[in-house]
Amino acid sequence: MVDTFLAQTTHLVFAAIWAGSVFYVAFVVLPLARDGEFNSTKPLEVLSGKLTMISRVSALVLLLSGGHLAGTRYTSETLIETTNGQLVILMVVLWLVLAALVEIGAKRFESGLNGKKLREPAANALGLYRLAAVVAIALLVVSGAITTNLAAVF
Repeated sequence: MVDTFLAQTTHLVFAAIWAGSVFYVAFVVLPLARDGEFNSTKPLEVLSGKLTMISRVSALVLLLSGGHLAGTRYTSETLIETTNGQLVILMVVLWLVLAALVEIGAKRFESGLNGKKLREPAANALGLYRLAAVVAIALLVVSGAITTNLAAVF
């Protein structure tokens, strides 16, 4: 019981940190960079590196905690045949998409920053990060549906 509570809490906290970080970069930092509000690439290089680290650590923690939760709550049959199980599968797909979008966005952004440009790399990565933010929010919505057992209502 306690281990499930800890796994679920850890899972939700890291999901929120990851989603919030991606959202902040997508809707605050990159638009400022695109609009020329920074006068050096250094803070953006650091920020991009930190976001990549947060993304990778969160993805790993979510894989481990989510694997534990799925292993204790579902069988292969209930994972496929129940609404909550299907939501877990959707969550895994969204998790993979989010991780890929952040990695691709970071590479695109950092390659432009390495050329000592500011506005162009931000503009080029903005769409990917905004899509990643939408996926991150979708992950939180699916997580909330699973946690509150919304499937039981329908």
